[in-house]
Amino acid sequence: MPTVELRFSAQPEHVRTARLVAAAVARRAGVDEAVLDEVRLAVGEACSRAVGLHRSHGIAAPVTVVLTEDEKAFSIEVGDGHLATGSDVSAPGAPGGGNPDVAETEADSEDEMGLAVISGLVDDVEVRTGADGGVIRMTWPTTPAVMLP
Repeated sequence: MPTVELRFSAQPEHVRTARLVAAAVARRAGVDEAVLDEVRLAVGEACSRAVGLHRSHGIAAPVTVVLTEDEKAFSIEVGDGHLATGSDVSAPGAPGGGNPDVAETEADSEDEMGLAVISGLVDDVEVRTGADGGVIRMTWPTTPAVMLP
């Protein structure tokens, strides 16, 4: 299970690099060429969302992007803050991790829009939030490489 991990400071100019790396690794993993634009757009949206959250909440930790190639799938996890393992799953786009007492702000509205865009681009999306931050996990099917004789 080959894995590539990127960490970058929360600067918008680094999002493009993450998109390019994600597309290259997805291509190598066997993601269908017709889907690569969706991979690029979804990773760009997830990374832009993470950068925005870092900047608006003063998070000094880097944005983390983990690209994993399995036998039949390719997945990308974009973490805002730290990768939250074993955290509670919240509804996608729920401001404040699903807490109805948290007032919706402009940042929350942008967060919801970003999650809606990602959900429209990727069929298999999981959003996890926890005390250390959140993770968006996106998964695409891969096609096995054909070996020529």
